[in-house]
Formats: sequence, structure tokens, C-alpha cells
Amino acid sequence: MCPCNGTLRRQGLAAGSLRGTPAGMEYRRMGRSGLKLSVLSFGSWVTFGRQVDEDLAVACLAAAREAGVNFFDNAEVYAAGRSERIMGNAIRRLGWRRGSYVISTKLYWGLHDGPNERNTLNRKYLLEAMDGSLDRLGLSFVDLVFCHRPDLETPVDETVLAMHDLVSRGKAHYWGTSEWPAERIREAWDFAERWRLHRPVVEQPEYHLLHRRRVEEEYAPLYRDCGLGTTTWSPLASGLLTGKYNDGIPAGSRGALPDYEWLRKQLTNPERLAVVRRLATIASDLGVSLAQLAIAWCAKNPHVTTVITGASRVEQVRENMKAIDLLPKLTPEVLGRIDRAL
Repeated sequence: MCPCNGTLRRQGLAAGSLRGTPAGMEYRRMGRSGLKLSVLSFGSWVTFGRQVDEDLAVACLAAAREAGVNFFDNAEVYAAGRSERIMGNAIRRLGWRRGSYVISTKLYWGLHDGPNERNTLNRKYLLEAMDGSLDRLGLSFVDLVFCHRPDLETPVDETVLAMHDLVSRGKAHYWGTSEWPAERIREAWDFAERWRLHRPVVEQPEYHLLHRRRVEEEYAPLYRDCGLGTTTWSPLASGLLTGKYNDGIPAGSRGALPDYEWLRKQLTNPERLAVVRRLATIASDLGVSLAQLAIAWCAKNPHVTTVITGASRVEQVRENMKAIDLLPKLTPEVLGRIDRAL
């Protein structure tokens, strides 16, 4: 059991969070910033451009918005830029007022093979890639821009200065990191603090019942010292925590996609599947789906600003959003039972 989990159970929901409408959605401040994000959000990884076309994207985004979602996550690399185009077009079709939603993109992997266009966070790439993302989204700015992975070849001060300039020029309101080690985030934060630059205020890490250490332990000093917020991804462990892979890889699932062979070993791991079956019993006792239990468990962590959910069907969006109603049922006793199942 994670040594910090007792603290999570004692603290309950995030301090300073507030209840909102519709559907009882909760909104949390992103770390120490003033920006409020819905505790459940909606992202386009894997689905948009692969399993979801523009018409379906309109329906899924509308369903998420109806449930109270105000944060929508994307990235330059998702479906090689098509995901950004689909989301941008869908939002325009929906006619949403720009100030009413928060949207993000992420930069690092690149879309081309030039030496300054892939797997880098150098200044040239970041400034040019930001313009490309804004063009595909059809926006003049995003609310959040993330450095999608650390770049150990580019000095961190060069990256911080470039991200500071993106914010100062009004192309993003806040910037952050994704899957950076704590020491690298600290280095970037300290440099920005020393020179009064825009600091990284949010991290986007993987976080779910089977992947906990980084969010719960490694980043713990950053919540305290830097006021770091988190927009966590993969609450269902790429679908494993729905139970759909208990009997193999079903056709049409993420594990069956041509470019996701690397994922199949994780989805068919016997030890992980045994844990999933034990967790399914707890979900059944609570009268909820395993997916709803997994999402709500992530949201119960007070250091999680928002849990990014994904879906390839409108029905999935609606089912995932019901996880918000489960939060009061995750008592210390239930959380302890989950820990034992793990």
C-alpha cells in the first residue's frame, strides 16, 4: 500500500474545491493558480482521428459539456495533428463562447523528421509548433500548453524562456509539463522564479490504480513548495480497468489498433487481470461500473486537479461522467478495501 494513502483518505476532496452545476460537477483550482478546472475532463488521445470523426466528436464534446466538463485536452502529436483539427472544428460547430471552456495542447514529439522538428523542446521548435497547433485548432490562444516530455539535450533555461515568451505573447495563459521527473520540474520552476518568468504551474502525469508512485510520492514536495497542479491521464489504464480485456483483446478496442502492439502485453498481464477482477467485486458491491470506480478513485486524490477521461462513444462519455456521484461513497473503509485488492 502506498505510504501516503492514509493521508489521502484523511484529507478527502481537494481543499478550496467548489461545487458547481450542472450534474453536481466539482471544479478545482489548478494548484495555486486561479484557474478552475472540472474535476472530470475530456481528452482526445487515441480516439479523435482514429475512432472518432468530426460528427462523433461534436456529440461527445456536447455530452461532456452537458455533464459540466470545462477542460478539453489535446496534443500536437495526436493522430499526427488531425485530433487538433477535429476538436477545433467540432467546438466551432457547437458555438461555444471562448471564455466558457479551457483547452490545452502539448508540444515535443513533432510532426516532421527534421533535426529541430522532433523530440525536442528547443526554442525554434516550441515557437513554431505553437503556431501550428493554434492554426489546426482554429484559435488565437490555448489556455494550457504542456512540454509533452522532458528534453535532456536542450538546457532547461532555454525551454523555460521559450515557454515564458509563449505566455507573454498571449498564445497560452499557463504552461506546464507532462511526464517530467520531479527534479527537472524543480529545476525549471527555480529558474523561472529566480528570473521572474512565467513558471510551470501544472504537470500531466499518468495516474491510475495500477500506476501511483509518481503522483503520490515523487511529486509530493512539489505540491507543497511549488503549488503544482495536475491534469492526470489514463485513469482506466488504457481500458484495462474497465474489465473489457479480462478474456482477451476484443475487436475494435484500443488494444486491437495497429499501432498499439506495445500495449497488448500490459492488457493481457495475468497479475494485473487478477487485480482487475478483485476490484470489479468492490465496484459491484457499490452498484457502479469498474470504470466509474477507477475514475472516482483518481479524483479522490486532493492533489489531482482533473482526471482526463476519453471515449469513442457518447454512451461512454455519459457513463464516465457518473463517476462524480461516487466520490462521497469512497469512504476510508472503501479506500482501504481497494488498497487490499491491489
